[in-house]
Amino acid sequence: MAKWHQHLRGELPGGLDELLHDDVVFYSPIVFTPQRGKALTKLYLEAAGQTLPGDTSAGGPIESDTPKPGGFRYTKQVMAGNVAVLEFETSVEGKYVNGVDIITCDDDGLIVEFRVMIRPLQAINLVHRQMADMLESMKPSG
Repeated sequence: MAKWHQHLRGELPGGLDELLHDDVVFYSPIVFTPQRGKALTKLYLEAAGQTLPGDTSAGGPIESDTPKPGGFRYTKQVMAGNVAVLEFETSVEGKYVNGVDIITCDDDGLIVEFRVMIRPLQAINLVHRQMADMLESMKPSG
């Protein structure tokens, strides 16, 4: 998890390519089917990073013990073997967003499964709309 936190701070030179297993599976809180493979998972995680950083008026993305109000932050971390459950909170368009990232790594420390769950319903609806817009804007043109 240290590398995941390092990535969130922008301090991991290889970024997601260094963290994700080639056969990683991403479970979105919005999309019914699992997203399989490094390229798709990377796309979803990058879109989420743009969608859930927190309201810019609150200071943008934060990954620390003393975040600005509204900024993305992890509030709890539970580790068990190769699995981490990270609870987060942020705000998007002034709406409170609370959720968990459930991250499973292989014995080499690569992420093989990434699950995201979000609450409350109002936040799910907002994130769904914003993620759809972000994914659309990230599609290669042509």
